[in-house]
Amino acid sequence: MDHHLSDVLSPPASVRRNRLVRRILLWSLVAVLIGACGVTILSLINAQSGATATGLGILLSAVVVGIVVPAFLWVDRLEREPIHLLLFAFGWGACVATLGAAFLNDAGGYLLGATSDNNSAVAVFVAPVVEETLKGAPVLLIWLVARRELDGIVDGIVYAGLSAAGFAMVEDVIYLSNGYAEQGDAGLFHTFFVRVIMSPFVHPMFTICTGVGIGIAATARTWGPRIVAPLVGWLCAVGLHALWNAGAVLAESGWLAFYIFLQVPLFAGFIAILIAARHSEAHTIRVNLTPYVDQGWLSTPEVRMLSSVRERQYARAWAKSHGAEREMREFQDAASELAMHRARIERGATDARTVREERALLDLVTQRRQQFLGTALYRWPELVA
Repeated sequence: MDHHLSDVLSPPASVRRNRLVRRILLWSLVAVLIGACGVTILSLINAQSGATATGLGILLSAVVVGIVVPAFLWVDRLEREPIHLLLFAFGWGACVATLGAAFLNDAGGYLLGATSDNNSAVAVFVAPVVEETLKGAPVLLIWLVARRELDGIVDGIVYAGLSAAGFAMVEDVIYLSNGYAEQGDAGLFHTFFVRVIMSPFVHPMFTICTGVGIGIAATARTWGPRIVAPLVGWLCAVGLHALWNAGAVLAESGWLAFYIFLQVPLFAGFIAILIAARHSEAHTIRVNLTPYVDQGWLSTPEVRMLSSVRERQYARAWAKSHGAEREMREFQDAASELAMHRARIERGATDARTVREERALLDLVTQRRQQFLGTALYRWPELVA
């Protein structure tokens, strides 16, 4: 929940204090877990490849973050997720998931009788199951623990994508450092080109399937879809991952054909899903804010602005020129939260808390509007034209 909304609801001081203590304890434990896993996985990489190789791997794998993370933040621009949950998803993927995969993949290989020279079975049958389960885990945890912060498919995609981006970054550190340790600059460059430049979105392409499934479950009204959708999403993620690894194994002598006929179509589908998800969220905001126009809480131009990234940017630029950019941004954020809250009401959430939060959000939207417009008659000629 937005901290401004929390201020408006104003629970008793003792309740706020207890919530704060619980939140501090919970996130302290999470930080210790992620930090310990991160230190452990980096220590293992350093022991295997050496400090120089590990440092180069970290430096070059950061390119993945610079490419992939902005893509998912772009998808998340209409109804932004809390920064601590975004960091949790990324940190889990980078530290917990990679460390867990390192041990579980080896355990699976041992059970299958695979060797270092013949680990194709692990790549196809073990790694997809292990890695997609671990990468999808933070999305499931967010849905179970912070359900109000996962409002649909877009949120599921964003959390899953960031978890997979963290996983991909650390996995690339492993491959890059190994490439340098075994073949020097040539090995480092080849690994960087194949894994970082040519396929930075590989892991997110798989894991967003799990995110879509959990996002569907988050908006479902009955238990059937809540159980089936995440399972189907996870199976799709595992299946695509296994297909990718099988193609990579079979195409060792025909990498370019593998890239053209498998990765390019998968990447095109991935981009289409991201664009469709963002358009869907814009539609959700527009549909769920429209009833407030009839009730006099919002105007038609405001709803049009709030459901368009371009119009939002224009409105913030307008507000900035009048010294009210922060108020405009908070107005937009509160309105987006109101739209998602309205969607929950339409799905049948009519308890007293939900009703109170709706009214608090409406009051917050009105308050922020008054702050950047004053008490003057509503005048946005640029936006109402």
